[in-house]
Amino acid sequence: MIRVNDDITLQDWELSESFSRSSGPGGQNVNKVSTAVELRFEAARSPSLTQAVKNRLRRVAGRKWTLEGAILIRVEDTRSQARNREIAAERLAEMIRKALIAPKRRIATRPTLGSKKRRLETKTKRGQVKSLRGRVQED
Repeated sequence: MIRVNDDITLQDWELSESFSRSSGPGGQNVNKVSTAVELRFEAARSPSLTQAVKNRLRRVAGRKWTLEGAILIRVEDTRSQARNREIAAERLAEMIRKALIAPKRRIATRPTLGSKKRRLETKTKRGQVKSLRGRVQED
């Protein structure tokens, strides 16, 4: 069970873990102990998340989102399986926390008179610089 915030708690049936051998340095430990953790969260079927949060979570997860609507997080940072499990759970919780924040709606505003004038002045100056780049006329 993973606690995301005060309102949202992920149940055990939504999560599944599998373990495999890590890559990288570690001596004989790497060849014997399955320390890498792959955490799978069934996001599309989760009753604790609203549809809007699921849509944002899909965008936040990126390539970690599978075609079945699950999120796969693989952690092999440390040599300890227990620590890798904690890191995977925290990464999932942080991802869901990011998805909970709804982006602010942009309110369209008109450009100010000053900004319009400044824009036109810079366009005029730029045009003058470009016109002076031409071939020199001999009189």
